[in-house]
Amino acid sequence: MKVQKIQWIGVLFLSLIFPKLQAQTSDEKFLEPIVETIKKIEKIFNVTIEDKRKLLEGKELNYADWRIQQGNLEISLTNLLAPFDLTFYKEADGKYIIRKFEYHKVSTAKGQDRLAYLTTLYSNAKDWEVRRAEIKKCMFTSLGLDKAPPTPKSKPTLTPKRNYGDYTVENIGLEILPGVYVTGSIYKPYPLKGKHPIVITPDGHFFDERYRKDEQYRCAMLAKMGAIVVGYDLFAWGESKLQFPVETHQNSIASTVEVLSGIRLLDYLSSLKEADPTRVGVTGGSGGGSHTMFLAALDDRVTVSAPVVMVSSYFSGGCPCESGRGLHLCANGTNNAEIASITAPRPQLIISDGEDWTKDVPEVEFPFIQRTYGFYNQKGAVQNAHFPKEGHDYGVSKRMALYPFMAKYLGLNLAKVKNEKGEIDESTCVMEPKEKLLVFGPQGEKFPTTALKDIDKLYEMFGEKNNKEYEVKK
Repeated sequence: MKVQKIQWIGVLFLSLIFPKLQAQTSDEKFLEPIVETIKKIEKIFNVTIEDKRKLLEGKELNYADWRIQQGNLEISLTNLLAPFDLTFYKEADGKYIIRKFEYHKVSTAKGQDRLAYLTTLYSNAKDWEVRRAEIKKCMFTSLGLDKAPPTPKSKPTLTPKRNYGDYTVENIGLEILPGVYVTGSIYKPYPLKGKHPIVITPDGHFFDERYRKDEQYRCAMLAKMGAIVVGYDLFAWGESKLQFPVETHQNSIASTVEVLSGIRLLDYLSSLKEADPTRVGVTGGSGGGSHTMFLAALDDRVTVSAPVVMVSSYFSGGCPCESGRGLHLCANGTNNAEIASITAPRPQLIISDGEDWTKDVPEVEFPFIQRTYGFYNQKGAVQNAHFPKEGHDYGVSKRMALYPFMAKYLGLNLAKVKNEKGEIDESTCVMEPKEKLLVFGPQGEKFPTTALKDIDKLYEMFGEKNNKEYEVKK
C-alpha cells in the first residue's frame, strides 16, 4: 500500500512538471506545447528548426499535431506558427529559423515565386497596361488621395537665399493640407536663366535626416548641373517632427502625407517661371526610395526616376510610412519590383547593393522590370547600378552613378561638376549646418499659429479615424 502511494505521488509529480507527457484527446483539444510539435516536424521532415529568439517558449497550441500536413513542410510550419503571428525563414537547405511575422517582409524564395507568378499575368504591353491601371487606381485610393482636401492657397514660407557661387539654397515650408506643412530646401542654379528641369528628392530613414552630407551633395550637384531641386523631410521626420511628434511617423497616414508632399512640391516648382515641367526627375534612398517609386508610379509628370536601395521583391519597407496603407496588397498582391515597372517606358535607374534586401536585384528584380520595359522596346531605358560590397546608403559611388543618368535624360550639363581631370567632383559643394536648413526655427517656434499638431484631426481630413496606439515621449 505504501509502495502504491509512493508511485501515485511520483506520477502526480511528473504530471505537474511535464503535464504534456500525457496523451492528448479532444477533451483537451489536443493541446500541446508548440516546441514539442516542432520537434516532431524536425523528425518527420529531417530538418533543423531553430528558435534563436525563444519565440516559442511557453506557447501551447490546440490541435497541434493535427496541423502537420504530411509531405508538406512549409504548410505544416505555417499552420503551427500563424496563430502566434510567427513565421519561418529558410536559411539553407534543411535549416529553418523561427521569426516574428512581418507583414512587409517575406523570404527571398517567396519573393521570387511571386515574380514568377506575376509574369504569367501579362506578356505584352496591352495586358500589362490593364494591370498597371488596376494597381495605380488601387494605390491612389489606398493612400486616400481621392479624399485629400485641395491644396491651401497660402503662399509658401521661404527663407532668404544663400548664394554659393554657382547655386543657391533657400528653405521652404509649403502648406500641402490645411495646417500641414512639408519642410525642405530648394537648390537652384546660379545665375538662373532660361528653363530648368525639376528634381524631387524625398528624404530617407538615415542618420542626420535631410541635413546629412549625402543629401546636400546630391541636391547641390544637381543644381550645379542645371536643375531646380527640392530635398524635403518625410512626415514627422527631420524638421517635420517639430510639428508632429516623431512617434506619429509610424502612423499609416504618414505614407499619404509623404506622397502628397512630393506631388504638391512638384505642383509648386512647376509653377515657377524658370522651371520646365516637361523634365522632371525624382530620386531618394531607403524610405525616400519607396517614395521615389510611388511618386513615379502615380504622377505621370515624372519623366525619369532613380529609386535607391529599395527595389525588392520580398521587402515592402519596414516603416508604415512606406507599407502602412496596404499598397502592396493592390491587384491581389504586388511588390516594389512591379511598382517600379509602372514607370515603363520612362527612364529609370535602379541602384542596389549587396548588404540589404536589394542584394539580388541584378539576377531577380532587374530582369523582371526589364521584361516590362521590353513590351515597349525600351529595355535600354532601365538600368541597374549594383554595388555588391556596399550597404544601405546613398553613398558617393551611388551618387556617381546617378549624376550621368540624370544628366542624360534631363538635359543637364555634367561638365559643370567635373574637375580639371575630367572627374565628377563634389568638393566644391558647401555643407551647411542643420540650423541653416531649417524653415521654422530650431524648436518650430516659427510655425504659423494655424499649424495643425493633432494627428487625429489629420486623419479626420481624409474621413478616417486614428486607431494607432503609441505613447508620445515627453
